[in-house]
Amino acid sequence: MLTLLRSALLSVVFAGFLSTSTCPAGQQDPPDDSALPRVLLIGDSISIGYTRPVIDLLKGKAEVHRVRGNAGHTGMGLAGLPKWLNPKKGRWDVIHFNWGLWDLCYRNPESKTQGRRDKVHGKLTHTPDQYRENLQKIVAILKKTDAKLIWASTTPVPEEEAGRKVGDDVVYNRVAAEVMKEHGIPINDLHALMVPHMKTMTTAPGNVHFTEEGSLLLAKKVVAATMEALGDDSRNKHEAPK
Repeated sequence: MLTLLRSALLSVVFAGFLSTSTCPAGQQDPPDDSALPRVLLIGDSISIGYTRPVIDLLKGKAEVHRVRGNAGHTGMGLAGLPKWLNPKKGRWDVIHFNWGLWDLCYRNPESKTQGRRDKVHGKLTHTPDQYRENLQKIVAILKKTDAKLIWASTTPVPEEEAGRKVGDDVVYNRVAAEVMKEHGIPINDLHALMVPHMKTMTTAPGNVHFTEEGSLLLAKKVVAATMEALGDDSRNKHEAPK
């Protein structure tokens, strides 16, 4: 009975992820300025942290949206993309995306740790090979949008993380880099950016999440990559007719 109840609850939560709209977490879709290029952010809670400063930093330069909630692992991404990329939501000029921290996470239904994380007795969400396969499918879907794609490397796994093993972030980033190279997709290396700051900008020891200062640092890197992808041609294309 408990197993059935747990499965039902997980189904409700998962359905909530897939029914989200493209906007910052917890907010309604903002009105678009049709003269500006449109940017979509996809990712886990790390991207939730940097979404607001990205919106603020790109104000007047681009309309920034984000899939509401946590995009989770690549399997959830494959399930959610048809909803997130619905043509009725408009076309995208840039899509900045990441999956990784959830894929390399070990979870145990008996664990009392937040998120059922357990790297000792838990089960790995996706092996590197499964991760590669899912990323290939995701990229194939994203390329059909004709948006300029930017892959964000997965941020570091700190020591003492309950459900993730130090070094797996490097392994999974290597897999992702091979996929992106194959498809000619530029990489925004958020992993390298945050390595020197894992002792000072995480919310707590062993936590993958970043402080406000850390999220702002990430946001600035995301903005720089986005502006480079947009370029003058893309901005001019969206200028209002005179």
